[in-house]
This record gives sequence, structure tokens and C-alpha cells, in this order.
Amino acid sequence: MNVWTSREGLVLRDLVPSQLRRRWVDDGYCPDRDLYSLFAEQAARHPDRQAVVDDAGVLTYRQLRQKVRKAAGMLAAAGLGCQDVVGMQLENGRYAVIAELAVAAVGAVCLPIPAGQGERDLLALLNRARARAVLVSDEGQLDALRDRLPHVRRVFATPWIGIDHSPLPTPEPEAPARFLASSGSETAPKMVAYSHNAMAGGRANYLLAVHGDVDVPRDLVLVPLSSSYGSFGVPATLCRIGGTLLLPGRFDPVRAMTAIEERGATHVFGVPTMFRRMATAEVSADLSSLHAVVSSGDALPPQAAEAYRQRFGVPVVSVYGSSDGVNCHTREPARGAGFPDPAVTSIRIRGGEIQARGPMTPLCYVGDEALDARYRLPGGWVRTGDIGRFDRDGRLHLLGRARRVILRGGHTISAAEVERELAAHHLVTEVACVPVPDPDLGERLCACVVAQPGSPSPQLGELAGFLTGRGLEPWKLPERLMVLPELPLGATGKVCLHTLSRLARDRHS
Repeated sequence: MNVWTSREGLVLRDLVPSQLRRRWVDDGYCPDRDLYSLFAEQAARHPDRQAVVDDAGVLTYRQLRQKVRKAAGMLAAAGLGCQDVVGMQLENGRYAVIAELAVAAVGAVCLPIPAGQGERDLLALLNRARARAVLVSDEGQLDALRDRLPHVRRVFATPWIGIDHSPLPTPEPEAPARFLASSGSETAPKMVAYSHNAMAGGRANYLLAVHGDVDVPRDLVLVPLSSSYGSFGVPATLCRIGGTLLLPGRFDPVRAMTAIEERGATHVFGVPTMFRRMATAEVSADLSSLHAVVSSGDALPPQAAEAYRQRFGVPVVSVYGSSDGVNCHTREPARGAGFPDPAVTSIRIRGGEIQARGPMTPLCYVGDEALDARYRLPGGWVRTGDIGRFDRDGRLHLLGRARRVILRGGHTISAAEVERELAAHHLVTEVACVPVPDPDLGERLCACVVAQPGSPSPQLGELAGFLTGRGLEPWKLPERLMVLPELPLGATGKVCLHTLSRLARDRHS
């Protein structure tokens, strides 16, 4: 598949040469199967194995497949199929799993959107993807937005009622299967299109390496399945590997610790903030089922990794990755980011920048040719915008992120987005946003502003309320404020972010 076009006119082009895609299949890195076919095969092979354990109980593979086929029947009866995009905004749990598999079963492309995503981002993502339908938990969830969603024909709210549908289509393995959505470092939310082979191949190969010699993993996933980090859940744990997804709902450190014991978790997937809170939670739990804890979404200091290793009694896997198509992991975070795995993605350094290409490489950005032009290179390589180096042993070291983001407790905040909105405040004449270190969340956002001449200095609460009124999510709001007579400039005449960051750290440490 070189070009895919939806019925609503969305065009996706695979920017990786087709001969490379074929080579990855021939080398055994990609299964050359669509996601639902892989899941159906797992259900036939071990129907009584637990597939999903959530707050509502247990679903075996047989039970899950029955529910998926009924949900797929509902979608098919609405005319949805291989040339459609279906959005979904659901909390972690069985409905999120059923929805993702049902969309795959009818051959459509799934666009999961994190449940906490605000109205503005929700509109931007659904409209740019030209989503034809949306799966939600509350029938009124999108009522206020319907007149601004011109492509959406149907909204399906849980619980879904459908009939078993057959026959089901079999999409091409290189066709788009899922869009990964992320606020990232751009001023608007971005999406990246992944094929069936990329999700069940490269992304699943990373998970297989993390699982090691565990044949039937029980993955406790604390991050949203709809996030880039959590996107492995359905395609990899269920479809490719045949493991069990443990989904405890909203994160609570005590609840997460007890879930390890009660549900027999072999691996726990979370961000450093979660593990920090779990490690200090006053709870006694039997952690003997654990094989590893897996941390991503934020930098993991070596001393923190060692503290978690001692608390959980197992190796700590640190993952460097992003929705743009790069992944590298290690069980020795004190020694770097690890060795690139060609079964996942190869990595090269050009001009200090980390660039990636491999079986997990996405097709392209969704509805944004400017991002393709900026971050995709000839031959299928992806520019990450991150700075790194290799040591003499071939181990990758991450030196910094070139794109301006604040990593707050697993959330990625675009500094440019917050700056753009703050600049509209009547008391602000100049603004720049920088991260300040935080022992709990990793980083918090500090807004550095210059007040309008003759005006009073803006207050933090006032600015937060202003941004809330403009549609920003709570986790994007500045939590520190520094009012300056002027912003410091560097030698090129641009605002010196290094100086601002130092000033903010000194003031708020």
C-alpha cells in the first residue's frame, strides 16, 4: 500500500520504500497479517485464557471475541469499513479493548483519544482525521460539538448492542490500522499513522524483548491505552503475543501496588511519577509475580531507577520512545538508553540528531504535509528532533530533546501552545515557557512573562483561569510564574531559553 484514501477524503502516503517494508516481512520482523486476524487466531488457540482483567471482572479470549464481533456488527450495520476512520474516547477497561478490536475487525482505522483530552484538541483530532464515527462512554459526550464535526455520521455510546457480523474483511497488512495522537511539541495536536504490520511487528517486537522469557505475560498497564506509550496493549499484548491485559482504571498508587498481587502481574507499565508514588506508598503487597517494571514517557534518573529496583525487587526497564517512530530500551539506565534493535527500529545520528527507521516506522503524519516535510527524510528515515550520541560499544545516549516540551508526570506539554495562548492575555506583552524540575512530577511548567507597560503584573491564578477559558487542559496550565522586566536574549537576538530555565530553577527550586 503506497496511498490510502478514506471515504471522507483523507489521504495517507507511506513514506517508507515498499521494498524495505517487504524486507522486514521477509526477515520475520513483521507478521504480514492484519490485527484482527491475529487476535482471532489467539482466541482460537487458547479460548479460555484470560484476555482482559478490569474493575468489572475477567474476560477470556472466547468471551472477548464474542463481544468484539457483536460490536463489529454494530459498526458494519452503520456502513463503516475499510476506508473509514473511527475515533474513540474511553477510559482504560474492557470497552476500550472491545472498541479497538471491533474497529480493526471491520477494517477501519482506529483513532483512540485520551479520555482527558480537552474539547479543542478533540475537535482538532477528529476533524483532521475526518473521523466518520466516534465510540464514547456517554451518549451526550459530544452533543455540544456535533455541529463542528462535519465528517462524523454516528456516535456510539456504551453499552453497545450489536449482532455477530460475518464475514469480516481482511485489510492489507500495510494499510493504516491506528493513529497515535499526541500533543507533542507542536502548537496543535498531531497524529501519526501506523499500519497493521508496524503495530503487530515493530512495536510488538519491542514488547517481546521486554517480556524476555515470560511466555504468557500479564501486563499491568497504568497509562491510557489511547496514549502513544500504552498503544502496545491491544496490538501487541493481545493480538501478537496472546497475553493478558490488566487494566485497573484510574491510577492510584496503593491500588496499583495491590493490583500486582491480586492480579499476578508479570510486568507493570507506567511513567516515573507513578513508580515514584508507588514506591513510597504505605502498603504491603506480595510482588513475587513481577519480572520487570517498565518506565517511559519521561526521563528516568539512574538513582530513581535503583530506588525502584530495590522497592519492586525486579529490573527496571527504561524506554526511550515517541509516537513519531523511535524506540530504544535498556535494563541499565545508568549506562544510557540502550542498544537499538533492528527488529524494532534502527537508529542513526546525523548532525547530532537521532533519526530512526525500522519495522515500527509509521506511514506518515495525518493531515499535515508540513510535518512530513519537516520530519520525514528520503529512504523512510524519521527525524526525532532529539539529540544523542553512540558510545564506542554502540549504546545510545540521549543528550536532550530539541523540541520544546515540558514532561509533566507522563504528559507532554507543548511550550509553544501555552505561549501562544498566554500572548493573548491583555496584561502580557512577552512570554516564554520553560520547565522547572519537580521531585514528584519530573517537571512543571513555568511561565516567564513581561507585563504590559503601565499595567499591574499578572498573577498565576489569573493566567491559569484565562487559559482554562481558552480550552487548555488542566495539566497544561503553568504552575510557576516569573514576571520579568524583559526576556533575556542570546547572541542571535532570540530569547535565551537556557538563561530563562536557569532563572526559573533558581527562583522555584
